[in-house]
Amino acid sequence: MAAPGPVGAGPGGPGGGNSGNGGPPELHPRTGRLVALAPGGRSAARAQPGQEFNHGLVLSRRPLVPGRVFCVRIDRKVNSWSGSIEVGVTAQDPSTLEFPSSATGLRGGSWVLSGRSVLRDGRSLRDDFGPDLDALSEGDRVGVQATAGGELRLWVNGRDYGAAASGLPPRVWAVVDLYGKCTQVTVVEEEGESGGGGEGGAALPQEEEEEEEEEEEEDGEETPAAALEALPPPAPASPHPQSRPEQFPDNLETPEGAAWTGPGVGPSNEALLFHEKCGALIKLSNGHKTAERRRPLDEFNNGVVLTNRPLRDGEMFEIRIDKLVDKWSGSIEIGVTAHNPNSLEYPATMTNLRSGTIMMSGCGILTNGKGTRREYCEFSLDELQEGDHIGLTRKANNALHFYINGVDQGVATTLTPLVVYGVVDLYGMAVKVTIVHTHNASDRLRRTNAILRALSPPCPPQQTPATNAGPPLTPPVPRLQFHPNCGQKAAVVNEGRTALRPHATDDFNHGVVLSARALRDNELFQVRIDKMVDKWAGSIEIGVTTHSPAHLQLPSTMTNLRSGTWMMTGNGVMHNGTTVLDEYGHNLDRLKAGDTVGVVRRDDGTLHFFVNGAAQGPAAWNVPPNVYAVVDLYGQAAQATIVEDGELPPELSPGGGSPLSPPAPSPGGGSELRFHRRHGANALLTNGGRTALRQNCRAEFNDAIVVSNRALRDGELFEIVIQKMVDRWSGSIEAGVTAIRPEELEFPNTMTDIDYDTWMLSGTAIMQDGNTMRNNYGCDLDSLGTGSRIGMMRTARGDLRYFINGADQGVACSGLPPEVYAVVDLYGQCVQVSLTGGSGPTDNSLGPGPPCDKGGGTPTPAPAPRHRFHASCGQNVALAGEGRKATRVGGFNHGVVFSRGHLRAGELFEVRIEALDERWAGSVRVGLTAPPPGQGPPTHPALPPTLLDLPSPPTWLVTGAEVRHNGTTARHNYGVNLERLTVGNRLGVRRGADDSMHILVDGEDMGPAACGVAKNAFVALDLYGRVTAVSIVSAGGSEGGATPSPSPTATPSPTAATPPSAPPTLQGSHGRNILLSNGNRTATRVASYNQGLVLLGQPLPPGKLFQVQIDALNPQWSSSLSLGVTSSPPERCPLPACAAAIKRSAWLLQRRSVFHNAKKICDNYGPNLDLLPAGTVLGLLVDSGSRLHLYVDGRDQGGGSGRNPTALLRPDRPVWAVPAGDGGVRWGRGRGSTRPWGRGEGGRGGWDEGTALGPAPGSSAPSMPIPGAVRALQGAAAAARCVLLP
Repeated sequence: MAAPGPVGAGPGGPGGGNSGNGGPPELHPRTGRLVALAPGGRSAARAQPGQEFNHGLVLSRRPLVPGRVFCVRIDRKVNSWSGSIEVGVTAQDPSTLEFPSSATGLRGGSWVLSGRSVLRDGRSLRDDFGPDLDALSEGDRVGVQATAGGELRLWVNGRDYGAAASGLPPRVWAVVDLYGKCTQVTVVEEEGESGGGGEGGAALPQEEEEEEEEEEEEDGEETPAAALEALPPPAPASPHPQSRPEQFPDNLETPEGAAWTGPGVGPSNEALLFHEKCGALIKLSNGHKTAERRRPLDEFNNGVVLTNRPLRDGEMFEIRIDKLVDKWSGSIEIGVTAHNPNSLEYPATMTNLRSGTIMMSGCGILTNGKGTRREYCEFSLDELQEGDHIGLTRKANNALHFYINGVDQGVATTLTPLVVYGVVDLYGMAVKVTIVHTHNASDRLRRTNAILRALSPPCPPQQTPATNAGPPLTPPVPRLQFHPNCGQKAAVVNEGRTALRPHATDDFNHGVVLSARALRDNELFQVRIDKMVDKWAGSIEIGVTTHSPAHLQLPSTMTNLRSGTWMMTGNGVMHNGTTVLDEYGHNLDRLKAGDTVGVVRRDDGTLHFFVNGAAQGPAAWNVPPNVYAVVDLYGQAAQATIVEDGELPPELSPGGGSPLSPPAPSPGGGSELRFHRRHGANALLTNGGRTALRQNCRAEFNDAIVVSNRALRDGELFEIVIQKMVDRWSGSIEAGVTAIRPEELEFPNTMTDIDYDTWMLSGTAIMQDGNTMRNNYGCDLDSLGTGSRIGMMRTARGDLRYFINGADQGVACSGLPPEVYAVVDLYGQCVQVSLTGGSGPTDNSLGPGPPCDKGGGTPTPAPAPRHRFHASCGQNVALAGEGRKATRVGGFNHGVVFSRGHLRAGELFEVRIEALDERWAGSVRVGLTAPPPGQGPPTHPALPPTLLDLPSPPTWLVTGAEVRHNGTTARHNYGVNLERLTVGNRLGVRRGADDSMHILVDGEDMGPAACGVAKNAFVALDLYGRVTAVSIVSAGGSEGGATPSPSPTATPSPTAATPPSAPPTLQGSHGRNILLSNGNRTATRVASYNQGLVLLGQPLPPGKLFQVQIDALNPQWSSSLSLGVTSSPPERCPLPACAAAIKRSAWLLQRRSVFHNAKKICDNYGPNLDLLPAGTVLGLLVDSGSRLHLYVDGRDQGGGSGRNPTALLRPDRPVWAVPAGDGGVRWGRGRGSTRPWGRGEGGRGGWDEGTALGPAPGSSAPSMPIPGAVRALQGAAAAARCVLLP
């Protein structure tokens, strides 16, 4: 969390910088692990450029002088990699910075330019700025300039390309990353720069110059000898690790009398790493900071590893346990040895060594393999868990101390040899450890809190007092209060019910308070904000923690805690200091005095937050019980009081239809498909395990494998959608299945490295156990883009099939075992995927929409506040009618208006056009815009003449028949052209539950115009051109609360039978490419050529004629409408891609043939259905003898012409009509003549006037669980209207 500053505070002046007349600035001696500096500190080269592409980070030695350009010349490039030099600035001091592998990994106030992208703290700000840095050649110059106004400007070859970012702090250091192709640079003077003063730059005071010189001398003492080798060329790679430390040791002084001699002894300031010579089963990684035992399920020893140099007096050698297995007894052992690792014959386990060795094993101390202290401490190393820390240090008095999670366990021995190496034995359960450094305050805090939590006494069970007089009585639950142990700047008053920051205008943090007792399941902890100050940014934060307040060392802000903590901050959710949900709910930074916030842990382990009594939905899963509530009075929040129980929202009443209730189990039984909690090192799961992403995607391209949480059932489709990609790498997503259980899987770098029981699709190649078994499969995963869907299915025959955007790609391989798990490898360009609604058995994967609400017994909610326009509007707009009417009073532009509040999921904002001015061209524009967090719509001075010119907020806009995102055209030929609207037409915008934007014209949904819309989006309307006045006709709340569109029929009740006189309607369960409209009487196929099955909503009565009309055709495809009946109820009827695949209880007419259960039983019957034109009316009738008749334009093609009817049905069963559309059939309401369809985005064609082409592929209309008929639309027919004649 960035520290908020006083509102309106200006920069405090430069904090140091380079001298204005001292020539080119120098580079800081602390660098990335593979960087070597030349004498003078002005040239840097990355070692091993053919083997390594990162760890080449360098920073300026001193902060930048405002206005002065820090410029480097590219001296050398290689062609081995993609990507090249990256430049920028950071507010992090290089002297204390823990260097990441690349500049894009910098945090804490860092701005980096990579290629044409600008990133802040690893997050992209823009992707189209300036020249492409990857295209620069040797000899080119690139520089950065921090202005006095807080702007970051880019210079290339002497040319200023403008401001890349703004809001820089006064004190920043230049950043240069020798990344990818760039391997060597030299600092040079930039031509045309403003010298030492620059823009607003001033010479440093003499005192600051002297301080900088002193810092330079101190830094000089730390410069390693390896950095002084001459350049060019760069120093050859040494067989030993680089001497440049990534973290400075705790103590740089060499102890007196400690003469370090002998081979392998590194310099005194060499980074503490693992020695390259180690046990037979050890694998080193992460720059020799991580050690891992191979084959941990087969071998339990031969895992000894030593440090690369002796330990200094007082130096902490600390490791973190990264991985354990449950197979063996015993676990990690740690200690010191006098043996040099270069000459040591490594034993199977270190306790076998009989000289010069002191080890901690279990809770005892062994010296030379023999126990000298049986119970050294109360902790046993065998009981530590993943994430725990173990450390040791040798004091100057020869005493050896061990540390567990940062807590000193006391003196283990006073007879430690003078020269000792650190030793770790990955024995038994211990598999993987990493050396950690103790310079990070939050890490020390996390370790301290972990041990204090372990020392905390467990919560005693609540005893029920028993008396002899009667049944036991339950004691009253203690009242919720704040614990007296609170933050340094906080105070608890009012008998523990109120917490405040007494000096809120002097400090913005150290205001953490916790509840005095753990929360019970389903107990709401809710506070009211009593007081706020307007000096700071940020505000109250709330959450839960597993740490007891009696023993917790309270941090400055709760998001610094790295264990057992879940916090809602702003409108996001953080777990252990890492953001897991970016846009979760209402922004807490916008709350005012009097607002309430709450948190509750449900008995199913889910965590929910409340804002002003409104549930924000699940924020976390698997939260342990006995958690304490946390309130962080941060920034503007100065005082809060716990709300009494009587003020709890009604949603928490037991069994009362709470919005917090867990979802009902899936119909098929078994757990819902999600990603397994075990995954690759760089993968991160969010959204309750439904979304997976690769962290640090611009620096890491692999180690991001995710697996399904359970084995796939036969015929079950596991489908994901690609949500985010980067253009930095080659290769992309890989997907497949494995028979290895996730609990037993040792996650490799990529899944194709697994050599057993794994089948993967990589590009176009099918791979089994890492070997290519087939090339040129039907699809290429490397060619897929954002929004593409990938599905995998194991059939009952053991075949593996892939589906791309719902289309079956055929059998990829056969012979799969019965139990396989789906695998997704987020490799290369693919960064983020989410499970789709298509994940489920194929019998249901092609169409049922979300179940309709069973609202029979649910009370009607109170009406939401009516919609209003926001007071911020264009200069030509006049608002009237309490903000419900907007009129443009002059000109043709400056008519921008916004909704007063955010548009919630499922909510419809609708206006009616009231007036036109035919003098102008153009028309109304509508969409959504998302201002920065904590802000509303742009105010009057910042409003442009039209919505197309809206500058900064992300904007999704429909103008005419185009969809634009941030000013760029994203789609053509979308829906009804808005320029055709006239007075009385209604125009609406709805935000779907899947964050999609839908446009509605006269109540008819045009389908999703955009996806990925921000949750804090406002409706934006532009009264442009002809349209001069609109009025709001919708109410607040969900779409159901809006003004209803006129419909020819009432929607049938889900539970009541349809009256015989009611017009027929289509079943909500339909093919994936079908959109229903016109009161479920019109079906439109909106994409592709198949998956157009629809069902009649009611059984077909004997003697009643069911008719459909072909409204439109698509000549792009061959084949056409199919028509038939089935005796299977719709809820049991599978929906394959086409009607011909229905193989149970189905009679189907296709072309001139009749099929029964997919077998042809009659040929040359009636006219060829593929040749029927638009406007043809087709009918089905079952006579009293259970014979099926076909009618074409009212003529019976069966008995009426003297021929036999098409089929004889079973008289004891009802039947449902089944039309289906394949190939060229297009469905639409079709008014007037039709136009040829052109292919639009996503495979969708154009539209006929008055036709709404609905959702994109993969979406479905709302489900209507009414027993009814199947009908299939297939081929050229794209629309049909059904009419049941008496």
